[in-house]
Amino acid sequence: MKFIWSLITFSSFSPEMWLKTSYCYRIVGLLSNWQQFSFLLQWAETIGALLISLLLIFSPFVTTGVIGVWLISIAIYWTILIISNNEKLVFSPIYLLVFLYWAISAIAVIFSPVRSVAFSGFIKLTLYLIFFACTSRVLSSSQLSNWLITSILGSGLLVGTYGVRQRLLEVEQLATWNDPAANFSNSIRVYSYLGNPNLLSAYILPSIALSMAAFFVWQRILPKLLALTIFTINISCLYFTGSRSGWIALIILIMMFSLLLFTWFKDELPSFWRQWLLPLTFGTFISLIFSLIVSNDILQSRIMSIFIGRADSSNNFRINVWTSVVNIIKDYPFLGIGPGNDAFSKIYPLYMSPKYSALSAYSIFLETAVETGLIGLSIFVWLIFTILNQGIQKIRRFKNNNNSYGIWLIGAIAAIVSLLIQGLFDTVWYRPQVNTLWWFLVALIASQYRFCKKEN
Repeated sequence: MKFIWSLITFSSFSPEMWLKTSYCYRIVGLLSNWQQFSFLLQWAETIGALLISLLLIFSPFVTTGVIGVWLISIAIYWTILIISNNEKLVFSPIYLLVFLYWAISAIAVIFSPVRSVAFSGFIKLTLYLIFFACTSRVLSSSQLSNWLITSILGSGLLVGTYGVRQRLLEVEQLATWNDPAANFSNSIRVYSYLGNPNLLSAYILPSIALSMAAFFVWQRILPKLLALTIFTINISCLYFTGSRSGWIALIILIMMFSLLLFTWFKDELPSFWRQWLLPLTFGTFISLIFSLIVSNDILQSRIMSIFIGRADSSNNFRINVWTSVVNIIKDYPFLGIGPGNDAFSKIYPLYMSPKYSALSAYSIFLETAVETGLIGLSIFVWLIFTILNQGIQKIRRFKNNNNSYGIWLIGAIAAIVSLLIQGLFDTVWYRPQVNTLWWFLVALIASQYRFCKKEN
């Protein structure tokens, strides 16, 4: 069983032989002499980090069109880096599965019933994947990694602070986000600069996870206080979003982070705490959540609305959309209708129930299945397991080397899992503000892969 898992997740993957015979790999370093004589390319990683950090900092405050233009500029810069590269590339198993998912998406475009709009979605996907590749290269430097993580935390602090301010000022609601028939229909849901509570909750989940990691990585007292401040503000902001999927994701995030952090410090604990720290922590955490729910009638109603099925308007809407999406998947089971929300918007009206129009499938797994078929969904799930397995492997390696960088990976894994949990019920994951953060987290793990003989 262990051998099969190792085979599936590429635990012993060595790409050297494959790279030597790959035609695609031959373009790497095609103009390697250019980098040797170029002043700017001597600072290639630093310039890349600057481009990426500007995107991460300003993405919540600018339009999606501006983000798209910036992604194109990063893609152009990455292409220059690849053809002028004069060093041996680091090639993670994650890259292989990302490429495989990209290839399946390309095939899905060819067989799409709405090929032109699906191609537009494919271009967007390609830009995200190039952003991942460029970020992964930059994050191989621990100094630049800290710079980029700090950029995310700084932006998250601004977004979270404005969200809390909206709650204090009882900001005007931009839409009907609560069930009009529920007793919490008039409750305030904050949206900060992002314009939507669910999108806001997804955006600040990585900031929460990385601020928890920063508290343990940063050594001086003032940075630790800053990390604690970011954590507190973002937790408060996420609570004020009223996003049920965001709340569930937050609970999973904290539990996942606590579990991985326990394994990190386990060997340093006395025998009593090795046995009882985790049960006591989870027990206290669950008791605290239960107490909050019992003591707040509106929170209690909001939580209980999850379990009343179609009686809640939001639940009923999602169930109707999911039913229609499943029917689309039945008609396009293998390769789907092609990537992108534009392709979905063309096909979905042919299957939707009356009065239940939607721009997405309200589940990233259903969305993946409807866009790239069951083949694409299988590769996506395979990619997720490989990411988590590679991340845990690297955490063990950093722990053995007593390198605190592994705690950043703990935060990355916790954030990735939390976004996937929220993605079960929503598709804000596809919005550029969140999707860029997702691929940043994946790059944080993929960038630490090494295939030299010494480590093997």
